[in-house]
Amino acid sequence: QVQLVESGGGLVQSGGSLRLSCAASGSIFSISALGWYRQAPGKQRELVATIRSSGGGTNYGDSVKGRFTISRDNAKNTGYLQMDSLKPEDTAIYYCNLQYTAIKRYEYWGQGTQVTVST
Repeated sequence: QVQLVESGGGLVQSGGSLRLSCAASGSIFSISALGWYRQAPGKQRELVATIRSSGGGTNYGDSVKGRFTISRDNAKNTGYLQMDSLKPEDTAIYYCNLQYTAIKRYEYWGQGTQVTVST
């Protein structure tokens, strides 16, 4: 059973920074693509960033390009999202996601961590 636990969320002023972490249990972290998604009140869940299992091949949502950086440490089974130049519109619950394919596709979600950016 894979469990994902996010941490690092909180309240920050506009222009500030936060670093989210996603700690994974189990043995599939290093072979899985890692993603961060977010959902603001009344809005659909949206892609923030993804990174391939090897650590290369990153992809970002248009609204966070140039401000957020996704990374991973496979030795620690942990993924990260560095968020700089935060804006009030970045306020949302941020979710960690793992995906891998072995005959069929497997997908796992964390419970989410709240990020609130004040003006």
